[in-house]
Amino acid sequence: QVQLVESGGGLVQPGGSLRLSCAASGSIFNIYAMGWYRQAPGKQRDLVARITSGDSTNYADSVKGRFTISRDNAKNMVYLQMNSLKPEDTAVYYCYAYINTARRIGDYWGQGTQVTVSS
Repeated sequence: QVQLVESGGGLVQPGGSLRLSCAASGSIFNIYAMGWYRQAPGKQRDLVARITSGDSTNYADSVKGRFTISRDNAKNMVYLQMNSLKPEDTAVYYCYAYINTARRIGDYWGQGTQVTVSS
């Protein structure tokens, strides 16, 4: 069974920084794309940033220049460095990965970590 476990969320003041981490574990053959989505109360889950196995990245327009996604393939981990945080970044952040496992190839999600930006 494959699990994605996020860490690093919390409360931060506007203008501050946080670093989210996500570790994938289990019967993993290959991890293709990895990424972060977020969902604010009453809103849909939206892509924040995505990184391929070849380290190509794409970002939501709202976070470009402030957030940086990276991954460590040897550790099956993905990170999201969030700088210059704004109140509108407040949401539950979900780790995502497209993984080839012993059972299937498909999407896997973490349980989510809360990020709150408030003074």
